[in-house]
Amino acid sequence: MNIILASASPRRTELMSLITKDFTVKVSNFDESTMPDFPDPVAFVKYSSLMKAQDVFVDNPQCIVIGADTVVAVDDEILGKPRDGEDAFDMLRKLSGRAHKVVTGVTVISRACRICTACETEVLFDDMTDESIRKYVATGEPSDKAGAYAVQGLGAKYIKGVKGDFFNVVGLPVHLVANILAEFGEDVL
Repeated sequence: MNIILASASPRRTELMSLITKDFTVKVSNFDESTMPDFPDPVAFVKYSSLMKAQDVFVDNPQCIVIGADTVVAVDDEILGKPRDGEDAFDMLRKLSGRAHKVVTGVTVISRACRICTACETEVLFDDMTDESIRKYVATGEPSDKAGAYAVQGLGAKYIKGVKGDFFNVVGLPVHLVANILAEFGEDVL
C-alpha cells in the first residue's frame, strides 16, 4: 500500500527515509491557527497530527497517511516556532539551564485502522548567556524550529543530555513510526 507523509518538514522527510524509501510527501492544508486550546502539549500534538493526516487522507483513501506535529514544552507551556528573533531569544532564555519536553504527536490512518499517539523526550539545556543566545539566534537556525533550536544543528552544543528518543527531538520518532507501520502490515526495512 502507498505511504504518504503529510508534512512540509524536510527533517521529517529525511527521518522517514530511515524507515522506508517507498513513500511520498503531500503537505497538509490543515490551518494550525485554528487549533483550539488544549490543557497539555500531548493533547495538542495528537489533535494536530490527526488533523494533518485526515486532511491528506480524504483525497488519498487508498493509502496509509502519516501526520505528525512536534512541540517543545517547558512547564506545560508550548513553545512553537518563534515569530521573530526576539521571540527566539525569549524561548531560549526560558530553556537555558533547564530540562524541557519535546512532544511529537503521530497519527497513522488507513481504511482499516487509525492510530493516534504521542512520544515524549526530555532534553536538558546547558546554561546560556544572553550573548550566546544572541549569537545563536543571529545564525538564523532557530527561526523555523519549535522551541527555537535544532538538536541536530548548531543548537547541539547547548544540549547537555537527551532522555528518550533522539529522533523525536529532530521531528519524527523513527522507532515509534516504524512499529506502527509494522502493525499496519507494512514491511519497512
